[in-house]
Amino acid sequence: MNSDAHQIGQKPGGFWETQRFQRWLNRRVPPADSITLDQKTIFILPTREGLSFGVMLMLMVVAGINYQNSLIFGSAFLLGSMFMIAMLHTFRNLSGLSIRAGNSRAAFAGEDAEFTVIISRYGDRVYEAIHLGWPDSLHRVADLVEEEETKVRLYVATTSRGLLYPGRLQIQTFYPVGLFRAWSWVDLDMSAVIYPRPIFAGTVPAALNSINEGELLNREGVDDFYGLKEYHPGDALRHLAWKSYARTNELLTKQFAAFVDRRVWLDWEYFVGMDRENRLSRLSFWVVELSKSSDEYGLRLPGVEISPGRGSAHREEVLRTLALFELDNQ
Repeated sequence: MNSDAHQIGQKPGGFWETQRFQRWLNRRVPPADSITLDQKTIFILPTREGLSFGVMLMLMVVAGINYQNSLIFGSAFLLGSMFMIAMLHTFRNLSGLSIRAGNSRAAFAGEDAEFTVIISRYGDRVYEAIHLGWPDSLHRVADLVEEEETKVRLYVATTSRGLLYPGRLQIQTFYPVGLFRAWSWVDLDMSAVIYPRPIFAGTVPAALNSINEGELLNREGVDDFYGLKEYHPGDALRHLAWKSYARTNELLTKQFAAFVDRRVWLDWEYFVGMDRENRLSRLSFWVVELSKSSDEYGLRLPGVEISPGRGSAHREEVLRTLALFELDNQ
């Protein structure tokens, strides 16, 4: 996937991946943030074991006809009835199930993006062994037996920044005996922002700091010398200005202070000569580091400027801007 790509999620190969099938699927199961499965949205076919079971039934019927054996006929019809009942129960284990989109959590490129899917039931019907997941991702299994609703957290691997659309979610079941597979493809219209992968960029250079901004405060333990003041009883002895006392015979106390809440500008132009993705990754690293401090920080990109600020909402705004910078379909 190239650096501009920001949509993942693939369907299995073959017929299911063809554009013709996808167009038909979009008409039959259009994107929506919630859906209740029914006969229009559920597909069912025998599994490999189910096909073997069906072939065995056919051979039993042929043997019963050949040998005119009523016991073979009775066994074939009994197993055939079980085969049909298994199909109905497998279909029923999805029919009526409601699925809706929950929250999505942003991630950095290379991490797994988290999506929450909420499944619920109505009435006394129970659902067991429901498999949910996207192709090429780990599927989760959920049950609705005692509770009426449950949240399932699903994860999708990411490789590059941008707005990630995981595609259609696969919901399937093999319950109760594994002879049939019932499934559906639902598009819950979910997305997650994928931030640029942070690359170590060192400390924020002093040239990027807005010097002498913020409130000047006296702080214990600060090493920045601010000035001298007249000595008062109780002042720490280690802060006494002995050299000044030797010259003037006046006892003074050293003051230390620091500018807190500095305003730091993260500027695109600092990384001259680097390509776009490397610049964004290093700016992303500085955002992560500065968000751990009390400093205010702003962002300057070509055509984009975010005023200095701090807090989780500001951090998310800056990272989202980096994630979507110069992508066509934001």
